This record gives sequence, structure tokens and C-alpha cells, in this order.
Amino acid sequence: MNKAELLQEISVKAGLKAKEAEALLEAFIATTEETLAKGDKVSITGFGTFAVTERAARKGRNPQTGQTIDIPASKTPRFTAGKSFKDAVK
Repeated sequence: MNKAELLQEISVKAGLKAKEAEALLEAFIATTEETLAKGDKVSITGFGTFAVTERAARKGRNPQTGQTIDIPASKTPRFTAGKSFKDAVK
């Protein structure tokens, strides 16, 4: 399912116009991004949790040259599914 199909489903299930569904989805994405950027997490009971995890600095290998390179530490977003969501997917 792509974004357009998702918006169509949201508008049908929530009884919203297409523009309202798009505004709702964009607001959710923006709020989640802002919250994670501050270092907080977003928990939706039954659905899951969005959080930021830290990856430690490590050594890697350039696949073209085989040369060892340093990979710096980084932060990455992570989603952990909640129990209800996991059960619905089974």
C-alpha cells in the first residue's frame, strides 16, 4: 500500500474528505518526527512505540576496495509493534 492508497482508506474509514485525511496523516508524521528529534518516544497503546536508538561507532569495510573504514555513531528511529498489532497480523 502506498501513501495515496493509505489516505484513501483513512478517508473512507474515518468519514473524512481526502484533504482532511492528508492533513491528519501529515500532522501525525510531523508530530512524531518532532518528538523523536527531541529524544522522546511516541507510544500508542495497542499499536506500538516509536523511539530513537543509538548505534555505536564501529569499523566497516568498503565493499569495492576492501579497505577498512570508520563508521561514526548515529541515531536511528525504531518502531516496536504492540501486542494487539502483532496479534492482528498473525
